Amino acid sequence: MYPDLHTHSLYSDGSETTRYLLTTAVAKGLSHLALTDHDCISGVRELWQHLPEAHDSASTPLLTVLAGVEISCDWNGLEIHVVGLLETPEAPALQTLLGEQQQRRVERMAAIDSKLAAAGITGLGSALAALPAAALTRSHAADFLVAQGHCKNKEKAFKSYLAKRGKAYVAAAWCSLSEAVKAIESAGGIAVLAHPSRYPLTRRKLAALLSDFKLAGGEAMEVSYANLDPNAKKRLLELAAEFDLMHSCGSDFHTAQASWTALGKFPKLEPSAIKNAIWQHPKWHLIEQAGRHVTEASLAKYPD
Repeated sequence: MYPDLHTHSLYSDGSETTRYLLTTAVAKGLSHLALTDHDCISGVRELWQHLPEAHDSASTPLLTVLAGVEISCDWNGLEIHVVGLLETPEAPALQTLLGEQQQRRVERMAAIDSKLAAAGITGLGSALAALPAAALTRSHAADFLVAQGHCKNKEKAFKSYLAKRGKAYVAAAWCSLSEAVKAIESAGGIAVLAHPSRYPLTRRKLAALLSDFKLAGGEAMEVSYANLDPNAKKRLLELAAEFDLMHSCGSDFHTAQASWTALGKFPKLEPSAIKNAIWQHPKWHLIEQAGRHVTEASLAKYPD
């Protein structure tokens, strides 16, 4: 079992197509791939349209694709991400929340556009409208600033314009941790706290976050992902045990251009950690069964 349970496509802030994700995952020998775009399932819908249902596939699959999403939440004024691995991605309660999240993103981008215009930079709205993304992010605005020659790279774009002290910063208004977990539960899903070590939290505050996540109904946390320090991984495994959270893993892949990560690139779980891996969860079989299989025939027919 070598799954990548946290990936992104061009339907949120990734740069690659769903076909790229499939072909690369197969080439790397992954067992499962979960597409977890930010606050949208547009990529999942595309995959579902072109791949056979798992129980309809006669031949041995090259890869099993799972439906997922990554929801942005507010926790004590800090943006936290919760990955949902889903059995029923079209569940009404989840779709209602994702629609609200996408509208918040549209409004935030409009406010950023206004601030950029006040600073003499125009055209963001038109650039965003031309994108396939269903969930607009500050990363898209950063790409625009670089493409238009206003910043030499995305880091400068965030520092000068989009981060908290930037000229065009606009605070987000995300849903609560509890709302995100409940929406994932409504879709028969498993709620997973994404990349816990990346939040600017002390050990005490991270423990408080995990406590609140568990109380909200969260059931798992990522303990292995790209660029994770071995000592940090050890600490995450200790915290997972302390809060009785199952272990998940994923690359958080966004683009083939990044040097720090790649699809399927993250430390594998040790045998001791696999005992509590998310694929041991009672819901896993249902989520897997609701997924899609990639076969040689379906991959050959999958559109570019």
